Amino acid sequence: MTTPTFYRLRAPATDGASSTAVSVRVDPDRPDPYPVYLAVGGGRRRMSLTPDEAWALWRCLSEAVAALGTPPDYIRTDIRPARR
Repeated sequence: MTTPTFYRLRAPATDGASSTAVSVRVDPDRPDPYPVYLAVGGGRRRMSLTPDEAWALWRCLSEAVAALGTPPDYIRTDIRPARR
């Protein structure tokens, strides 16, 4: 049995509020077809994804944000997987 892996990064706030946590959990051993779980901040911005949906989201997001210009400095970091 594989332990779920978490990937996390905080996006700085642009309006003076606190930063926003973005996290993804990958759990290939889940009994349902949704091994990827995405959470953005608190509240209801959460979504479970199939591997195909996750890949499609990655592709669409990468193209969409590339259209916004040069990536900000905070994004140029290593994201180390965590077990919790």
